[in-house]
Amino acid sequence: MSLVKQVMDEVNQVMGLIDESQLASAEQLIQKDKRIFVLGAGRSGLMAKGFAMRLMHIGYTVYAVGETITPSIQAGDVLVAVSGSGKTGSILEVVEKAKADGVKVVAVTSNAESPLGKLGDTTVVVPGATKAGDGVKSIQLLSTLFDQSVHITLDILCLMLSRRDHVSNDTAKATHSNLE
Repeated sequence: MSLVKQVMDEVNQVMGLIDESQLASAEQLIQKDKRIFVLGAGRSGLMAKGFAMRLMHIGYTVYAVGETITPSIQAGDVLVAVSGSGKTGSILEVVEKAKADGVKVVAVTSNAESPLGKLGDTTVVVPGATKAGDGVKSIQLLSTLFDQSVHITLDILCLMLSRRDHVSNDTAKATHSNLE
């Protein structure tokens, strides 16, 4: 079997396990009148920033935690935190502080029973393999399957949001960078 087929079979297996009701719960928290903050470390952070970019394209006010232009998070804001293991200390510390300040949390992790999974006001479980060995087993290195599946899952959430908010592809295209 080719490597391409093996990788695609893994991604399809994980995506087949996504609970769309969890995405619907996340969709309810993410509203245009809320500021959205995203958080993740390493490749999970890159997936979170990709999600932030798409949210911006469909009209949301969105920030990446840790960037120099990110304002303080406040009660009523929403934090989307991504961690495959759900145990990353730097992520948990920020999430705990945000929750104490009245921020709603969307947790994205491979393990609902992880500390992050339990902290989420809503939790989206993406059961792809992580470097800790959680989730669907993979031939790919470290957390690659989790990262790939998170990217697709969060793009699906953006599609749900754009449909709910009646944002067309042309509208989203108008906000795409024109400095390329």
